[in-house]
Amino acid sequence: MGMTLSFTRVTPEELDRAFEEPDLAEEFVDDENRPYCFLEKSWAGIGFLLRAAGVDVDLYEDGDPIDEEATRFGWSGDMVARTAKALGATPVEVLVSHYDPAELSAEEVYPMRHLWDADDLDYLRDNYVDLVRFFAETAAVGGAAIRDFSF
Repeated sequence: MGMTLSFTRVTPEELDRAFEEPDLAEEFVDDENRPYCFLEKSWAGIGFLLRAAGVDVDLYEDGDPIDEEATRFGWSGDMVARTAKALGATPVEVLVSHYDPAELSAEEVYPMRHLWDADDLDYLRDNYVDLVRFFAETAAVGGAAIRDFSF
C-alpha cells in the first residue's frame, strides 16, 4: 500500500476534542460522510513542488500532533485559512512549472525507488487541484482539519 496522506474536515470544536481524546480523531477520519482530500502517494511530490515554488506549506510537518505516534496532526481553522490562501495564490500551472522528474528521482522523493517521469505530472496536478479545493472549501466554512498519515 505505501505511505499515504489525507486531510479530513472537522469543526474547530471537534479538533479541540480530538486533541483531548485522540481516539476521536480516528473516528472523524474514518467518517466517510465528512469532506476529505486523499492525496494517496502524491503528497511528497506535491511537497517538493510547493518548496520549489516558494510556498510556505508543509503537508507532512505542519500542524500539531494529535496522537503519540504523530500519524495525525491537527490543523486549526487559522492554519486552514492561511493554507487556503497560500494554495489559492499558487495556480496549478505555477506549481507544475517546477516539475523536474530527474530532480525528483535524484532526491528520491517518495515513493522511493520510483523513477519519476512525464506521466507522473498529471497525477500530481490532479491531486494538487483536489488539495486546493479542499482547503478553499474548508476555510470558507471556518473549518479545521485532521491530517492523517498512514503506512
